[in-house]
Amino acid sequence: MADNEQKAMQLMADAEKKLTSSKGFFGSLFGGSSKVEEAVECYQRAANMFKMAKKWGSAGNAFCEAANLHNKAGSRHDAATNFVDAANCYKKADPNEAVQCLLKAIEIYTDMGRFTMAAKHHQTIAEMYETEAVDLDRAVQHYEQAADYFKGEESNSSANKCMLKVAQYAAQLENYDKAIKIYEQVASSSLESSLLKYSAKEYLFRAALCHLCVDVLNAQHAMDKYVDLYPAFQDSREYKLLKVLMDHMEEQNADGFTEAVKDYDSISRLDQWYTTILLRIKKQVNDNPDLR
Repeated sequence: MADNEQKAMQLMADAEKKLTSSKGFFGSLFGGSSKVEEAVECYQRAANMFKMAKKWGSAGNAFCEAANLHNKAGSRHDAATNFVDAANCYKKADPNEAVQCLLKAIEIYTDMGRFTMAAKHHQTIAEMYETEAVDLDRAVQHYEQAADYFKGEESNSSANKCMLKVAQYAAQLENYDKAIKIYEQVASSSLESSLLKYSAKEYLFRAALCHLCVDVLNAQHAMDKYVDLYPAFQDSREYKLLKVLMDHMEEQNADGFTEAVKDYDSISRLDQWYTTILLRIKKQVNDNPDLR
């Protein structure tokens, strides 16, 4: 490990020397640009040595140096590739630095018209804001941007995947109208495909639960609309659960509400998102003496 780190530091020093010699008057006369290319190669080799030594921050720095030199030389695709390499190293040491590198790569890719690449990197940033550097508002922004670019490139299933993440977090952040709109849109587009049709009921279920967080009457109207849109929804366990929950809400029956959720969960496991939303709905039953 230490040996790889020593080699990497030596390569960094070599790169510096090559750059210094390329800047002098004679250097520019005698192969200045080839010295820069050699320096880039030294930085890349140093980065890989740092990776072997698990010195992730140093590896990221070395890739950044290479990327900046590529950028100055006009090799923009290579620059973007090295910024992504740097981000992958920084991810393990400094997520915020990783985000900055990916944003530099995105800037290059959008400028080159490579929107699918830009979208994928926005998606990666969003995932980092979900887990490493937790900031759900920023995660939502980057998922929206990714979806926007994917849509522009006709990658609709990738766009929908990102928008479902936006809806998930919008609901968690109590922005129910936004979540409902997205779930309804994705459900509609799923119904156009025989392969995706079956997943529509999940999105309609999620949309109806968001409605229930706001207002029971609205939820009832929405469910009628969903059955018109997708008649098979009426026969689903999700629809039946919603109906039972709404009855219990009207009767102020918190115990019945809990029992219905337990019964459903014993057959179809409810994840953290569903649990959170259902607890918020149940709280209305406890808080509101009369929902009728």
